[in-house]
Amino acid sequence: MNDRCEIVVVRRPGRDLSVQDGLAGLLAAYHLRTEAEKGTPVAGADALPDRYRAEIADPRAAFADDLVLLALSGDTTVGCLVVTDSAPGRHEVKRLWTAPEFRGQGIASRLVGAALAHAGESGAEAVRLSVWDWRTGAIALYERLGFTVTASWDERDGLVCMERSV
Repeated sequence: MNDRCEIVVVRRPGRDLSVQDGLAGLLAAYHLRTEAEKGTPVAGADALPDRYRAEIADPRAAFADDLVLLALSGDTTVGCLVVTDSAPGRHEVKRLWTAPEFRGQGIASRLVGAALAHAGESGAEAVRLSVWDWRTGAIALYERLGFTVTASWDERDGLVCMERSV
């Protein structure tokens, strides 16, 4: 594992322009890959749906009420995860992404672990997430971390909803 990689909690990603730029780049990669996997590839971030472009353009505004976790390797943002208060007693993790060249180093596991720790410290009873069914590697990761498939709260085709007690 890269000893220089650390998980950093960023509550206001827009305060530090380099962090915001790194987060925006990871979010763009995440959304571009997701659209391609859905069968609707787009040429660039400017062609993404409005809601995704808004996250990329201004992560600080998009996630103003959320906790943003970043993995840094030196000054480079290499992973991200967003934690929201989705329902009473539950947090939800979203936008888990590790830059492809940094995969296999445990970054995603550490980001999820940091999200679980935050949920426990803030009194949440459970953490939930949704993941596309074709992302079998992500599903396997979540299962290793104690998440189980649960009843869907999002009726989009191909979406698997998972939850774990804190």
